[in-house]
Amino acid sequence: MAEGSITTFIRRVVFKAEPYIPQVPKPKKKIPLQTRLIWSGVVLLIYMVMGQTPLFGATAPEFDFLQFARVIFASQQGTLVELGIGPIVTAGLLMQLLRGSDILKFDFKKPEERGVFQTATKLVTYIVIVAESIVYATAVYGPGVPEPYVLYVMIGQLMAASIIIMFLDELIQKGWGLGSGISLFIMAGVAQQILWSLFSPLPAGDGGTIGIIPYIGQSMMNGDLSNILFRSNQLPSIFGLCLTIGILLILVFTQGMKIEIPIVSTKYRGFSAVYPIKLMYVSNIPVILASALTANAVFMGQMLWANFNPRNNNVFMNILGQFDPTSPSTPIGGIIYYITPPRGIEAAALDPSRAIGYILFMIGIVVLFGRLWVELGGLSPKSAAQNLLDADVQIPGFRRSNAPVEALLSKYIPSVTILGSIILGLLAGVSDVLGVFGSGIGILLMVDILINYYTQLVREQVEVVMPRLGALLGRK
Repeated sequence: MAEGSITTFIRRVVFKAEPYIPQVPKPKKKIPLQTRLIWSGVVLLIYMVMGQTPLFGATAPEFDFLQFARVIFASQQGTLVELGIGPIVTAGLLMQLLRGSDILKFDFKKPEERGVFQTATKLVTYIVIVAESIVYATAVYGPGVPEPYVLYVMIGQLMAASIIIMFLDELIQKGWGLGSGISLFIMAGVAQQILWSLFSPLPAGDGGTIGIIPYIGQSMMNGDLSNILFRSNQLPSIFGLCLTIGILLILVFTQGMKIEIPIVSTKYRGFSAVYPIKLMYVSNIPVILASALTANAVFMGQMLWANFNPRNNNVFMNILGQFDPTSPSTPIGGIIYYITPPRGIEAAALDPSRAIGYILFMIGIVVLFGRLWVELGGLSPKSAAQNLLDADVQIPGFRRSNAPVEALLSKYIPSVTILGSIILGLLAGVSDVLGVFGSGIGILLMVDILINYYTQLVREQVEVVMPRLGALLGRK
């Protein structure tokens, strides 16, 4: 089927299905910021309650298939948010990649075209929800289910919960809240992990508490501070706390680094501003893609191992991955072993080649996805030049046409893409290996989301004066 015919077919499907697809209506007028913050808080509360509600019929699985994707998908094992935002992210990335590669041709300058694409993405999300719910419930909880009807109920719960999450995200994105539900859920999940590592009073395996703050107090009362700097079994420690603070400071510092290109308005005489090209130009999308790829590889490796190589005696399957039969979520060999991090200084010291290999793997794959996303995500010099022209601005000293502006942007965008991706991959790899609070990927995502929220608040102020320029700055 030709590219044009695929797009035409999707338009026809959307046209016939749209009247039957439930939609969250857009507000008739822009809602005040305070009200939008309240709506965002309510949505977050609902999500957190779902994250504490057990999945009916769920038994303790042999191992966690989504362990390496929990941060990205903002999910909680054994609860209604078992799949988290996974179906939404999967469907969204798939549609964006299809559009960016010109397999699907939609002109986002036309509101009706943008609406068709959004509806098509929603249809794909429904398909992914059904597929993931059936596959996950059957593969993970199916073997332990006593009666078939319990499995059907579990599949229904996963589908219903994922659809509710989709509507919560749509509620915020349609303008009732601030930002996006996906970002809000990820940020809350990472913050919860960090707070748990800091303050949890529950007992740990070393005789102390899980949280480092209560553990310090307990150690002071016992007169023994020898173990607070480093702790075994990946428990929160002073070293982990200092590392987390250091990574946060580095991220905030690098997020503020940018090249500023002066621009002037062609509609408002006397107005001048700057067009920022951030060092982290590609944001954290490459890290998310790399983590999702790794998580899927580990998931498939675990499934194949559990079904075809549970004793690690298949020579060919061992090349893909070997797992510890007494702890099936722990890889002990094969390719999967080297693309997953040895978490904690103790594990890294026992196998430094694995730690170094994982960091190099993260750098390489993040650079690869960074370059890919610049082309497919509409961030290339050509697309950025067109965005400037569409925003009714120009660069002083350059003709108001694509070629000269694109040539100027080509001096900076490819370089910052590679350099920023290397920094992101390095930070993510080192953080995961050394064991920061909330995981390395989680810290990267949380900082980026918080900065995006700040940028959005600034953009809303700019849009009061220049709506089109405010929308352009919001893309950065």
